[in-house]
Amino acid sequence: MRVALYVTCLVDQCWPEVGLAAAALLRHTGCDVVFDDSQTCCGQPACNTGYQAQGRPLAQRVIELAERTRCDALVMPSGSCAAQVHHYPDLFLTDDAWRKRAEAVAAKTFELGQFLSQRNLTTVPGRFQGTVTWHDACHGLRELGIRDEPRRLLGLVPDLRYVEMAQADACCGFGGTFAVKFPEISVAIADQKVDAIRRSGADAVVAADVSCLMHLRGRLQRLQVPVRTLHLAEVLAAGAF
Repeated sequence: MRVALYVTCLVDQCWPEVGLAAAALLRHTGCDVVFDDSQTCCGQPACNTGYQAQGRPLAQRVIELAERTRCDALVMPSGSCAAQVHHYPDLFLTDDAWRKRAEAVAAKTFELGQFLSQRNLTTVPGRFQGTVTWHDACHGLRELGIRDEPRRLLGLVPDLRYVEMAQADACCGFGGTFAVKFPEISVAIADQKVDAIRRSGADAVVAADVSCLMHLRGRLQRLQVPVRTLHLAEVLAAGAF
């Protein structure tokens, strides 16, 4: 299977090791991984803030790149960006040609953990010693319906111990521009999540969105809670690349 890896802006700029881990995992499943380094933002920040006209050219760019790679699947280490691609057809309701192209790309777009689960993995290349808990990021859980898949994948990691935190499905408070517009509310929500992470006794909190992890990392460090923040890809491929 030919898979196009779309690394997302935050991974590219802030957490590149997630992209490397994602590529390693996709190759572990036997996929032919292609990466176009001219990829740009998926348009989610603009669209989520109400600027669909500004988000539309970015959506067209992603669609064109996906078509150019001739991929069987477009895989993203981000539930929020993958969910955005699934919303692309709504950006072209008055343009049948672009709407059909958007639908075709959306149909083959997957969040990384979702895609790996469909490959029926029995092993992963990583090994992790310690206890982890899982944060259900909002877009992956509520828009893509991803819940059990990452937990099953974490169960494949040698030496890893998993604990479920209370209210694992509660928002972390980031919400993209929400954290900028309403910082006091965003921090209050994050602190509730941090308390749940602390009470879980985990050494690390794992999620599938770098945006959530960056937000939680900031609060964990500010509150001096000694818990690591790790992307799912980093744990599944720990020590393998």
